[in-house]
Amino acid sequence: MSIIGYARVSTREQTLGSQEAKLREAGVERLFVDHGESSRRASRPGWDECRRYLRSGDVLMVTSLDRLAGTTTMALEIISRLGDDGVELKSLSEPAIDTTTPMGRALFGIVAVFEQLRVDMIRDATRRGLAHARTQGRVGGRPPVVDEDKRELIMTLRAAGWSHARIAKQVGVSASSVGRTLNGVVAERAQPLGSVRGSVAERYGGV
Repeated sequence: MSIIGYARVSTREQTLGSQEAKLREAGVERLFVDHGESSRRASRPGWDECRRYLRSGDVLMVTSLDRLAGTTTMALEIISRLGDDGVELKSLSEPAIDTTTPMGRALFGIVAVFEQLRVDMIRDATRRGLAHARTQGRVGGRPPVVDEDKRELIMTLRAAGWSHARIAKQVGVSASSVGRTLNGVVAERAQPLGSVRGSVAERYGGV
């Protein structure tokens, strides 16, 4: 078993010294870093290299979960993939985030249940909205691929950290339609979409 560390800062002006020192003191044997990379980006140079290096039985250590993921949904997906690969996760500043212990795995499982419930509620509300719209009939012409209900769902899921491909599968449209919709929203608002931040997550089964 190896203890592998990951550290990240969002801007070039920030330094990694404090994170690196804490991780080394905690026993990290190999450290991967990202400098000036957003936690909402699924692909980052240091993180990608870290994922390729990790092996079953390893423990991935971070100073806090927000160094690894910027949203609850993203954290759930990352920790689920780590678990599938036999890799545990431990946060130095958040004792509850420790999948090396039964309690830590149980807590993550509870978070996963509530996160799935939230997504299911969004999905059900959208379905009801679409059904209601159908009862109102359509005004002539070809209906748009992405109507207002789907547009709202796309925005919500993207804000929760979902990828374009995953949103497309959930909503039932192409990934290119998702991209065009989000680009249109950004153009309309002239500012980035809002995001839903999360602090704890996991998707270990059995809870």
